Amino acid sequence: MRSVLLLAFAPLAVLALPAPSSGARRVHEKRASVPRSWVPVAEPYPATPIPLRIALTQSNLDTAHDELMRISDPTSPDFGKHWSAKEVAEYFAPSTDSLDTVMNWLETEGISRSRVKQSQSLGWIEVSGVTVSEAESLLDTKYTVYTHTATGTPHLGCHEYSVPEEVSKHIDFVTPTVHFDTRAKREQPMRKRGVATDIGKPGSGSLPKQGATLSAESILQELEYCDEEILPICLQALYNIPANQSYATAKNSYGIVEYTPQSYLPTDLDMFFGQFAPQLVGHRPTMDSIDGGNIQTEYESFDYNGESDLDLQYSMTLVYPLTPTLYQTGDMVEGGSFNNFLDALDASYCTYDGGDDPTQDGIYPDPYGGGYEGPETCGGYAATYVVSTSYGYNEADLTPFYEERQCSEYAKLGLQGVSILYSSGDYGVAGNGGECLTSSGAYSVNGTVFNPSFPGTCPYVTSVGATQIVPNATVYQPEEACETVIYSGGGFSNVFAMPSYQAAAVGSYYEAFPPPYTAAQYNNSRTVRGFPDVAANGANYVIAIDGQFALVYGTSASSPVFGSVVTLINDARLAAGKGPVGFLNPSMYANPYMFNDITMGSNQGCGTEGFYAVPGWDPVTGLGTPDYLKMVAYYLDLP
Repeated sequence: MRSVLLLAFAPLAVLALPAPSSGARRVHEKRASVPRSWVPVAEPYPATPIPLRIALTQSNLDTAHDELMRISDPTSPDFGKHWSAKEVAEYFAPSTDSLDTVMNWLETEGISRSRVKQSQSLGWIEVSGVTVSEAESLLDTKYTVYTHTATGTPHLGCHEYSVPEEVSKHIDFVTPTVHFDTRAKREQPMRKRGVATDIGKPGSGSLPKQGATLSAESILQELEYCDEEILPICLQALYNIPANQSYATAKNSYGIVEYTPQSYLPTDLDMFFGQFAPQLVGHRPTMDSIDGGNIQTEYESFDYNGESDLDLQYSMTLVYPLTPTLYQTGDMVEGGSFNNFLDALDASYCTYDGGDDPTQDGIYPDPYGGGYEGPETCGGYAATYVVSTSYGYNEADLTPFYEERQCSEYAKLGLQGVSILYSSGDYGVAGNGGECLTSSGAYSVNGTVFNPSFPGTCPYVTSVGATQIVPNATVYQPEEACETVIYSGGGFSNVFAMPSYQAAAVGSYYEAFPPPYTAAQYNNSRTVRGFPDVAANGANYVIAIDGQFALVYGTSASSPVFGSVVTLINDARLAAGKGPVGFLNPSMYANPYMFNDITMGSNQGCGTEGFYAVPGWDPVTGLGTPDYLKMVAYYLDLP
């Protein structure tokens, strides 16, 4: 895996690996700047105890890319020969050499083995009783106490740290160090403790955007008005999606991920279904509750119900009679993260004693009281064949090691035949909330450096951008890149190298339509991952929300729609005695002609017009929008 990751683009915070000195120490991780909203306030007391954790490098990550391509390349004789969860776990378990090397290093530094534990998943080491001064000596660093300006949440971190050269290759990262992924708390009215500031919080930049409210009588339910209001029939016409397809429903599965406090209202589902899909009235998704996830009704507004209502109303309608699985993640107090969701699918991804890193993820049982008191959901849930997530971070929010580790997990799911989809973002070349970066790597709405999203830049997920019907056009005419309320997220990674499956398409884009921007604005090395991969409509969706109809905008709509198309393709393959398509990208890039190419519009941001949609792949709408009939014919021909 390391061979396919590129960590190079100043001015952002990236890993620095200089040549080792004569003392055999090397900088393992380094931050170029402190993330937004965090300020240094004090030096910690030297005797302060800290929870030191060391992530061990997993075995065979250097071959994971090749193994995934071998079963995902449509020209490979091994296409579709997916692995079992057990085979994946055994293949990637950390080696005994890595464990021994780290244990010997700690012992040499005066830390006895009695103070060291290895996690049940074998991937992490926790050292107990470590003080600040002891950790500073161990890691050749200097710690500082930071405070979050909006919430007052404290955080212990450092600018960089070093480890012996012979140890460096055996560890992914150490916490607490340069990782500022702390889930800052904020108070909600009428609660003693607040909802964790995570991807599901109200006001998150990755949530959908609300438009005008509508009366039921005013909704235009004819195809000729789809440029004004998108309904299920519009999407079925745009993308040749069949209605009520049921070839192998009992064998098929489709997952939608939601993060508490986001939750659907049952009355909203029935209101939508009653208007547009009467056969679904009374139907509900099958819920897998992760870390206390529940359908909360304590708060009801667009900020709390808009995302889930949108995702489920359209996905349930488009894949009927299949009942999607709802992965509801996190409780109302601690919240959840992408890692909490992944823990539930793969017990080996969990950390110490089945828990996660407390500086990054929701910790269960709730250590403070008032939240979910049950055990961390560590394994126990199966991954559906397709998983769509309409949330996202900025790539600059997290450290490269954190993103690499998570990206590797998406590769493992791909090996098991799972298609992972993420929305690409709603702010064009800018990040969530329209924020860009300055030359020093700081966040600013006036920044001029493009701010790509994550996990969409991970090469093992399918990133989905947004389109819209051209005003006054019909569903039978070409769409354009979305420029109504939102702009399709897209651009180029600052962390991940360009995957081989994408090289020809991105190379052709650069040769025919070189962007007019410099390295001071984005990573123009022509060697990094471009996104999105594909697109689907993201403007003027009619949803039922809190007892009324309203228009909604965002790639939050695009991802579950594209996922619904893939789910129906799996339905046809399963009925033919074949397996699910699995990791999509290699097969999609190998046959771009099954997409509706988008050649109009752009994704403005950061004081620029952004990139333009052009013939072929582009960093606005990817390969284009789906044509189900062409896609299903293609995938039915594959083994």
